[in-house]
Amino acid sequence: MRMFMVLPLVLTLAAPAAQALSLDAKAIARFDISYAKCETQYPEMKGHRDEAYLSLWRVQADEKNRAQLDKLRKGTTYQAEKARILKSPKEAAAAASRPLSGQCQALWSETQKVAKTKQ
Repeated sequence: MRMFMVLPLVLTLAAPAAQALSLDAKAIARFDISYAKCETQYPEMKGHRDEAYLSLWRVQADEKNRAQLDKLRKGTTYQAEKARILKSPKEAAAAASRPLSGQCQALWSETQKVAKTKQ
């Protein structure tokens, strides 16, 4: 299956506002890897990974939600998925051929929009 990094990101952008926060370790590992690529292209995104992920679910980036993400990232499922993705040259090549720039811009725009509505 070629749903690698950015596809989950695109799918979650279409999530309805009432959707509950999804804490799937594998999906978050894929999101984190793709977000790191966005950070290299767009320095203003650096350090806002949690806000970006939580904004996709219209969830506030408070201490409780950040703690849940931190706990999940320390888990074996997350670590195994991240290692699997980073070791797979076929998936890395497929991701490199995708138009990541537009997806990064869309994510950052959504993150900013949600941040404004929470203030």
